[in-house]
Amino acid sequence: MAKAKRPRSQASSCCQLQAMVAVDERGQMVLPKNVRELAGIQAGDKLALVTWELEGKVACLALLQADRVADLLQGVLGPMLGTAERKA
Repeated sequence: MAKAKRPRSQASSCCQLQAMVAVDERGQMVLPKNVRELAGIQAGDKLALVTWELEGKVACLALLQADRVADLLQGVLGPMLGTAERKA
């Protein structure tokens, strides 16, 4: 029996390949319109570039909306900092 496709809204929240982009001679690339719309990225928005290294080489690049980086860091570091403060 064939598997039924889940609607996108119910799909797994893991990473997905959204598009392939090319880097031009000036080092620039264009984020496709559908990706910008999906991520809520508008002209003038700032993006933070995060890299992960594997065996001394960059293996993954990720773009995060700059205005959400502080929220993400607070979510990750906040609990650790709260624990450290309580121990002090």
